[in-house]
Amino acid sequence: MKLGVSSYSLYQAMAAGNMNILEAIEWVAENGGEHIEIVPFGFDFEGNPELEDQIREKAAAVGIDVSNYAIGANFITDSEEAYEAEIARVISEVDRANRLGAKLMRHDVASRPDTSIVNFNEDLERIAVACQRIADHAKQYGIITSVENHGYYVQASDRVQALLHAVNRPNFKTTLDVGNFVCVDEDPISAVKKNIPFASMVHIKDFYIRPAHRNPGDGWFPSASGNFLRGAISGQGDLDLWEILRIVKQSGYDGYLSIEYEGMEECTKGTKIALDNVKRIWSEV
Repeated sequence: MKLGVSSYSLYQAMAAGNMNILEAIEWVAENGGEHIEIVPFGFDFEGNPELEDQIREKAAAVGIDVSNYAIGANFITDSEEAYEAEIARVISEVDRANRLGAKLMRHDVASRPDTSIVNFNEDLERIAVACQRIADHAKQYGIITSVENHGYYVQASDRVQALLHAVNRPNFKTTLDVGNFVCVDEDPISAVKKNIPFASMVHIKDFYIRPAHRNPGDGWFPSASGNFLRGAISGQGDLDLWEILRIVKQSGYDGYLSIEYEGMEECTKGTKIALDNVKRIWSEV
C-alpha cells in the first residue's frame, strides 16, 4: 500500500497562486506522501506542452509515484458526432496519462439532471461502449482505466458494478471513493464492502452529515435525498473511517490510497492532518 495525495486536495492553494503543481508535488513528498494523483484543477496543460514532462520528472526527483490521472467526461450527448468527439477526447487524455507515467486513469462517464434508474438503464449500453473503446486504447500502455462513484448519476455501488460488468474489460475498474457514497445516501461501510474487490484506486474522504431538517447554512451541499454534507478532514468527520479502512485492509487491497481533501479549512493544513490521520488509522486497524 502507498499513501499519497490527490492534487485536487491542494486546489485552493493553486487557484490562489500560492502553489503550482510542481510545488504541490514537492509538498506531498515533504509531508510524507508516497504518490501524487494528478487532477487538472488549479493548473492547465493547454498552452504548456512541457508540463507533462516536468510533472513526471519532478515526481521522480522527489521520489514519489505519479499514481493516477483523473479527468471529467460525459458520454450522454445530444448527437452521435458529440459522442464520438467525447470518446476521442478521452482517448487523447489516455495518451497524456501515459506521458505522465501514470498506470491508472479515472474518467467520468455520465451526468444527467434526472438521475433516475430508468435513465441509467437506458444509458448503460451507450456508456459501456465508450468505456470499452477507451479501455482498449489504454491496454497498449498497460493503463487501467476506471469510473469513480461520484456525480450522483453513477455513484451508488450497484450502478458502478452494473457498469463494470457491462464494460467487461480486465483493465476497467473503479476508483473507489470511500466517502462519496453518502452523496446518494448509501451506507459507506456496506458500499465499500461491495466494491472493494473491483477497486484499482482508493480515495480517502470524510464528510460531516446533517439531516435534511437541520440546514447548517453556507458551505454545505445536498445529498440525493436532501441531507446536508460538508467535506471534512479525514478522521474528523462523521464517517467511521476506522471500520472503512479495516475493510479495505482486510480485503487484501495493496494499491494506492489517495487523500482527497475538500473541507473548509486551509488546504495544506487539512491535507496534512488527513494524511497523518489515515497513516495512523491504517496502522491501528
